[in-house]
Amino acid sequence: MFQTIPGNFFVPLASPNKIIYWECICKLFSVMDNQLSFGVEREVLADELQYYFEQKTAADYQDDEFAGTESREKANSMLRKLEGFGWIEIETDKSYIQRVNFREYAVRIIKTLLEIGEGKQIEYQGYIYTIYSLVRTKSDHPGVVLTQILENTDLLITGLKNLNSSIKTYIDELTRHRTVAEIMDALFNDYITNIVDKAYHRLLTSDNVSKFRPEIIERLEQKSRSKSYIDKTSQELADLKELEPEEARELTYRYLHEIIEAFRNMDDILAEINQKNTQYQRAAINRARFLLTGSEDVRGQLKEILMTLNEEINQEQMDLGGIYEVEFLEGLIRLYSCRVLDEKSFYSPIEGRKEFVPREIGIRRPEEGLRQEKLRKMMEKMRKVLSPEKIEQYLLAQMGEREHLTVSSLPLEETEDFIKLIYIRLYGQRKNRSYRIEMKEKTEKNGFRFQNFEIWRK
Repeated sequence: MFQTIPGNFFVPLASPNKIIYWECICKLFSVMDNQLSFGVEREVLADELQYYFEQKTAADYQDDEFAGTESREKANSMLRKLEGFGWIEIETDKSYIQRVNFREYAVRIIKTLLEIGEGKQIEYQGYIYTIYSLVRTKSDHPGVVLTQILENTDLLITGLKNLNSSIKTYIDELTRHRTVAEIMDALFNDYITNIVDKAYHRLLTSDNVSKFRPEIIERLEQKSRSKSYIDKTSQELADLKELEPEEARELTYRYLHEIIEAFRNMDDILAEINQKNTQYQRAAINRARFLLTGSEDVRGQLKEILMTLNEEINQEQMDLGGIYEVEFLEGLIRLYSCRVLDEKSFYSPIEGRKEFVPREIGIRRPEEGLRQEKLRKMMEKMRKVLSPEKIEQYLLAQMGEREHLTVSSLPLEETEDFIKLIYIRLYGQRKNRSYRIEMKEKTEKNGFRFQNFEIWRK
């Protein structure tokens, strides 16, 4: 790789002034990317950088890395440094005008970094449709078509793996949210918007691989059994890649085999993505429920202990291994008894079998007030349990005779009302419910932000 990319290429992005370097690179790339002609005059780019250094919004540099105190001197220094690091090349044309171009590998890296920074999502629909269309196309250049099918298949698989990794990242970040509001915002405004709506939902519906996979595999297997196709494709690949006929033939079979196996084994990664999605949504709801739990029962008390430990660890800026340094932890967890030795500490001899004498056992009834209080608390907990049946009864009562309604029209005054909206959406995805949901735009009501949706009777 370093025979193509200079060894000091990444120095600007690792220096204390990396923000300045990156902002200048982006400005130069924006100017040069909009130009149709070969290269941009050096003075034009110097003017652009000079304007950047004159702005108050420009990032502060850590030292005197850029020669000179004037903005023009800093701009020229930046161009010289980028040329020395191998990002740009400066050539002089026949008119003795210096023109600047980004190097080919630099353009690729810049575009990749911009996509990462913008959070650009993979368009699975494009890859799947492209593969499907190419497989069905009868072309005079089967070698080029086969290569394109393989490249799009690799991009599709890579995109699915990235989606799987993205969901795992969201699962790992759940522990950082300390309030119900943060969890709900991450679930509905971030995860649902960027993962479910943009990728996951389409992957299971309109972009479902299973809809195209049987025909793709069938047509590719037919091509692998066609002598004329193999001969023609091998000949073209031999010309394109400068291979021997036998090597080109083996390469053709290998391409076909890799594509077919990729589509056959795609169920594994799709199943893992589905599992990760279910795991994330369940974990988010459980953590929200955990934070909403009161401190009256054992679960609530454990919650308070864990939250206290978490605050202590965050305050001391400890890592996971530093938990053992919390002063009160040993006394809290390692429980033991201590007593003074006395005459009662001696071993008690075993007595022989005694004659059993039955006696009447008196029934001790608890105080009526205490009994009624415990009964009230138990009924209150049972009342708060939001089962699918209760949610459906609540929803049908709100709908009345209407065929559909918008969820934003439901009562939303307390946290419990918002939790009901969450369960309505979660249970609405099940097949055995009497209603279905259709997603709409984002909205806000009484301080609660969520993605609005319509509820329809089935």
